[in-house]
Amino acid sequence: MASANRWDPASAPNAAGLLLGRFLASGLVTQEMLNISKKSASCFVNFSRLHQITNMQGEIYQKNLEFELLKLEKDTADVVHPFFLDQNCHTLQSMNNHLEAVLKEKRALRQRLMKPICQENLPIEAIYHRYMVCLLELAVTFIEKLETHLEAIRNIPHLDANLKNMSKALAKMDILVTETEELAENILKWREQQKEVSSCIPKILAEENLSS
Repeated sequence: MASANRWDPASAPNAAGLLLGRFLASGLVTQEMLNISKKSASCFVNFSRLHQITNMQGEIYQKNLEFELLKLEKDTADVVHPFFLDQNCHTLQSMNNHLEAVLKEKRALRQRLMKPICQENLPIEAIYHRYMVCLLELAVTFIEKLETHLEAIRNIPHLDANLKNMSKALAKMDILVTETEELAENILKWREQQKEVSSCIPKILAEENLSS
């Protein structure tokens, strides 16, 4: 059996129903107002939506955290990944074996380095002779320009300062060019004035002779 609605005076003849009946009869309350009051309050709907939004924000935060962890794992894969660790260990082991061999043959290597290198050559197969010629030409060219390359490398730390000095020098050159152009224009004007004065002198002398 359905439960009685306390907001409906016909189905619930109690004190609340009687009071609502009087309000309806007097016109203070309408049936539309009662029907609206039967609906679920909007605050509960908003609360449910707020709860859903909070849950979605939590999921987004969790996904962002997982994404950052995956990104960090990708960036540090060459350090922590077993495959790269095995490669690094293999490289270190090879270097260690090479150093051990060098230490074992230290005395022989020292004696060999102390001996002067003379009347010794490296056997090279005939098919590689032309490449050795090109290599020697490149080596000679590199040695000729070695000092220039070293000077360029030394100037790299001072490159910014040199660029600033060049910019200042170019600005000064622009000013000097402008001043030179103005001076040239003034010289041309002065020459024109001198020509006019020179052309006027005979006239002035002739007028003085006539007046005398």
